[in-house]
Amino acid sequence: MDFELNETQLMVRTMVKDFAEKEVAPTAREDDINETFPTEILKKMAALGLMGAPIPEEYGGMGLDWLSYGIMIEELGYQSQAVCSTVRAHISLGAQSILQWGSDEQKKKYLPDMAAGKILSGFVTTEPNVGSDIAGIECMAVDDGDSWILNGTKTWCTNGSNADIVIVIAQTDKSLKGRGLGAFIIPTDSKGYSAHAMHGKMGLRSSDSSEIALEDCRIPKENLIGKIGEGFKVAMSAFDRTRYCVAAGAVGALQQCVDASAKYVADRVQFGKQLGQFQLVQEMISEMRVECEAARLLVYRAGCLKEAGKPNTIETSMAKWYSTEAAFRGANNAIQVHGSYGYTNEYPLERILRDVKACTILEGTSQMHKLIIGRDTTGIAAF
Repeated sequence: MDFELNETQLMVRTMVKDFAEKEVAPTAREDDINETFPTEILKKMAALGLMGAPIPEEYGGMGLDWLSYGIMIEELGYQSQAVCSTVRAHISLGAQSILQWGSDEQKKKYLPDMAAGKILSGFVTTEPNVGSDIAGIECMAVDDGDSWILNGTKTWCTNGSNADIVIVIAQTDKSLKGRGLGAFIIPTDSKGYSAHAMHGKMGLRSSDSSEIALEDCRIPKENLIGKIGEGFKVAMSAFDRTRYCVAAGAVGALQQCVDASAKYVADRVQFGKQLGQFQLVQEMISEMRVECEAARLLVYRAGCLKEAGKPNTIETSMAKWYSTEAAFRGANNAIQVHGSYGYTNEYPLERILRDVKACTILEGTSQMHKLIIGRDTTGIAAF
């Protein structure tokens, strides 16, 4: 068992860490306050090839392995969960869904421009009445000769108001439930497509979360990804990928909590002593560090299994659940370490706390992942 990163992985860590420090960190606070979508950051990432990091070179991507991709997301997550959210929706949900399930024509049409950052993508399953129960999707797609006509409302679509294309999971036959689902590529300039950005979020404020309305939205027949009946599989495979990225980004956030706290307790003096000399302060920081290392190992394990082409749904659920909950605990402790300063946005900790709370909910709540893990462990389905 080798815990050493290879040359490519070390290069990716150095490159993305440098980029995030120079391009993401300086505006993260103001972008959060103003709910500013990171358009300029995405352009700069595209120039470095990062918008197509794990996409094969034949489609214009960098062809990075899964662990390198996770490391990239971790370093972005160190500075901004909102940027993480935007990027993982574009790559893991959008581009990689087309890569895995799309036709050769779809891959050639979309992937090069997606890797180059010329096309931004989104992906949505969630509806006002449908969250974790994908089989209960109500949005309908009707076969109309050489077209599909979609009607319905989707919500919590990351990038929905800024994307050029959105992959929508829709129902074609309600009686079939999960077996009637299809995945459809919808250009956002299509007649009948409208998106409304959602405001007032607790966290991920500079990430675009949108409600999508589809009103007799007609798209070409060739915009179906895979076959009717495979929509559920398309969604589940997408979730496996993006859950990995949510976990990796959470590790980055937790690492910043560790680093910020260690620096603060070395500089801060109370009662004539360094704050770090107090044992209960060291206890909180030691817990953060151990949980960060444990979370990182879970993420790296899931990434290595993905790279090997082995089943990894359970390992990815473990990484997603543990990393996001650990990041939330770590951010809470880091604020406690910083005292009243941690409660202000002078430090990034309160933003991290708000952002990683979202990570315990999206792409499957922590409770849902416990059920997944519990069912696999016991062989008993819980309700």
